[in-house]
Amino acid sequence: MGTVVALANQKGGVAKTTSVHSLAAGLVELGDTPLVVDLDPQASLTWACGFDPDSVEVSIHDVLLGRAKASEVIIERNGIHVLPSTIDLAGAEVHLLTKTGREYVLRKALSKVRDSYDAVLIDCPPSLGILTINGLTAADEVLIPLQCESLGQRGVGQLLETIDDVRDYTNRDLKVRGAIATMYDGRTNLARQVVDQVRTLYDLDVLEPFVPKSVRVAEAPGVGKSVLEHSPRSSPAEAYRELARVLHDELTP
Repeated sequence: MGTVVALANQKGGVAKTTSVHSLAAGLVELGDTPLVVDLDPQASLTWACGFDPDSVEVSIHDVLLGRAKASEVIIERNGIHVLPSTIDLAGAEVHLLTKTGREYVLRKALSKVRDSYDAVLIDCPPSLGILTINGLTAADEVLIPLQCESLGQRGVGQLLETIDDVRDYTNRDLKVRGAIATMYDGRTNLARQVVDQVRTLYDLDVLEPFVPKSVRVAEAPGVGKSVLEHSPRSSPAEAYRELARVLHDELTP
């Protein structure tokens, strides 16, 4: 049974989507079959994987509303299986708030398909709302993408408090695997300070290697590819490969 990993941080622009896509591509290179779940109404992961959200006929929105099974919605490209999103997902939040057992809807849906995958990676939206709670409730572990700039660690404590609440009420076995340092510039004291602060203040493991800042990462989604495909020998691609190897070694059966 594949391990379910949620990538979460309520701060936007910290490379959650890039990290999900790149780790999945790295797992494919290692011979694994990953499923990525786009839980963000902005549908950035769906777009980055090469699909136009406006052309997707059924999406995770339909799964959460009980209109479709996850197996009927999943699409595939370049070895990555995608549970896509559309802007309609924003409406699912309102629906879920009125639903009994609303925190468990995604967990129930994924239980029917997770055995078919080596790993399931969930791209949570930049908020601590009901969609993120669904992602955390469905997950075995959490990774926190962390931008290594002045406000990078802002909100990490609040996210960890939310994770504690999820443990208390909906998923007592949820583990925090650690943080992924993104957009890292080792030439600056600030980047090193952010990593040190996160490790010290929150007793949080920051996985190595850190992912360097590079324009190659920003270019990749525009061509529907991960940075591993777009610029395979770039330093961010190599960093994500090594991080994918960590996941492969630790999380797959």
